[in-house]
Amino acid sequence: MLNPNRDFTILLVDDREENLLALEEMLADENRVFIKATSGNQALRYALRNDNIGLIMLDVQMPEMDGFEVARLLKTNQKTKHISIIFVTAINKEEHYMLKGFDEGAVDYLQKPLDINVTKAKVKVFQHLYQYQQELKYTAIELRRINQQLEKFAFIIAHDMKSPLTGLIGALSLLEMNDDGELSAEECKEYISHSKEAALYLVNMINALLDYSRKSLAEQTVEEVNVQDMVQEIVHNLFLPPHVTFKITTALPVLWTKKLKLQQVFQNLISNAVKYNNKPDATIELGCQEKGDLYEFYVRDNGPGIPFQDHENIFKFFRTSINMATSESSTGVGLSILKLLVEEQGGKIWVDSDPSLGSVFYFEWKK
Repeated sequence: MLNPNRDFTILLVDDREENLLALEEMLADENRVFIKATSGNQALRYALRNDNIGLIMLDVQMPEMDGFEVARLLKTNQKTKHISIIFVTAINKEEHYMLKGFDEGAVDYLQKPLDINVTKAKVKVFQHLYQYQQELKYTAIELRRINQQLEKFAFIIAHDMKSPLTGLIGALSLLEMNDDGELSAEECKEYISHSKEAALYLVNMINALLDYSRKSLAEQTVEEVNVQDMVQEIVHNLFLPPHVTFKITTALPVLWTKKLKLQQVFQNLISNAVKYNNKPDATIELGCQEKGDLYEFYVRDNGPGIPFQDHENIFKFFRTSINMATSESSTGVGLSILKLLVEEQGGKIWVDSDPSLGSVFYFEWKK
C-alpha cells in the first residue's frame, strides 16, 4: 500500500560529478533522498528500477545522450512517464530551446549558474505536488478497498436473509393451508409469533446494512455484544428442523465489536452446518476459548465432513467441497467472504474435518 508520507526521492543527472555534489548539497533537506547519475543511460536505468522517484533534475548538455533524448525516452515509458522533470541547462534561455524541452516532457527550466533560492523554491513546489499526488493515490486505493468490502458484505447479507425468509414463508404457508383445522390454536399462535420475530429480524438486518453502507470501516459502530444472546437469536430465527439439535457447550463472552459482522460469521457457519448435514439426527455444537487478545470460536457438526484436500479450497471464491457442492444453493462465495471478515479483525478461520465424524469450523475474533 502507498505511504503518502514517504521520503521524496530526487534523481540528479549530470555528466560532471562536481555538479552533482553541489546540487545535492544545495537541495539537502529532511525526508529527501538523492540518486546521482553521470550519464543518460545510467539515469534511465535508475528511473526504471526505482518506483519512488518524484523528481528528475536533468542536465541538458551531456555526451552520448543529451537531456532532451533522456526526457523523451522517459516520457514514452509507461513506468516513468509521470515523473516530473526540471531541465538544468547552460544553454541560453531562448524560446526554441525551451519549447523543445517542453515538447520532450520537461515541466520547468533552471538556468546555470543556478540561483540557490529559486532552485530551492522550485524543488519544494514539486515536492509538495508529489506528496499531494501520493495522498490522492493512497485515498483512491483505500476507497476501492472499502467499496469492494461493501460489495462483498452486501452479498453475504443478502445471502443470509434467505434463511429467516425461508422460515417465514414456511410458517405462513402452514397457516395458509390450515383449512381443515389440523393445527391447534396454540400452534397457530406460535407460527404467527415466529413469523413476526423473523420479519423483525429481517428488518433489523436491513437497517444494519443501510447503516453499514453509509459508513466507512473506521466509522462503523462498535457496540457491546452479548455473544450468547446473539447466537440464541440467530438460531431462533433460522427455524431449525426438528431433527437438528443445537447446543452451546461453553459460556460465550460479551464483546465490544462490530455486531453485524460477527453475526454474519455465526449465522453462515450455523446455517451451513444445518444445510449440509445428511444425518437423521443432526447435532450442532458451539463454544469458544480465550487465546491471548482473541477468542477462538468453533461450530461443530456431525455432518458428512469435508475431505482433507478441500480444507483450504472452501475458503476461496467460487470453490466448494464435493460434499458442499451437492446443494444447489452452494455458490462457493459465502465462506470466502467470512474469511475476509475474520481476517479484517486480525484473526483467521479454518476447518478440521473427518468425513466419518463431521466438521469443526474455527475462527478467531478480537476481544
